[in-house]
Amino acid sequence: MKKKVMFISSTGGHLDELMQLKVLFKKYDYTIVTEKDKSNESLKNKYGDRLFFLPYGTRAKIISYIFKYLFLCIKTVYLYIKIRPKVIVTTGTHTAGPMCILGKLFGSKIIYIETFANTNRKTQTGKILYHIADLFIVQWEEMLKLYPKAVYGGSIY
Repeated sequence: MKKKVMFISSTGGHLDELMQLKVLFKKYDYTIVTEKDKSNESLKNKYGDRLFFLPYGTRAKIISYIFKYLFLCIKTVYLYIKIRPKVIVTTGTHTAGPMCILGKLFGSKIIYIETFANTNRKTQTGKILYHIADLFIVQWEEMLKLYPKAVYGGSIY
């Protein structure tokens, strides 16, 4: 029986990074979770019932973002209970935070990959998940100064 692994990220560049790991999908009973927007709706055709969407929200519209984020948190609980992953792999950002925290509380292993876009500063999600991740990977050696317990994994691309 294959291990259940959830791959989760926000849309955009974080999702692009996450999809670089698709060679691993076949090794696991995998699911992909991301935010729904026009740029990634076509993924449903390829991944079918292995793909789940969370609501997309941007902090630029703070009032609607608060409500969307609350809904995201509720849907996160639903998806976690439905999928019950043993491992959660994420490239960030705010979409993945609640899932990783919930997963940690219920015994899932957390693998966080800090974004390739940052070479010398921590992300907000990285700051939080660094303390709970079972494996924290950085893509730039310089980032080991900021995250001394991290593992340098090199570029995901």
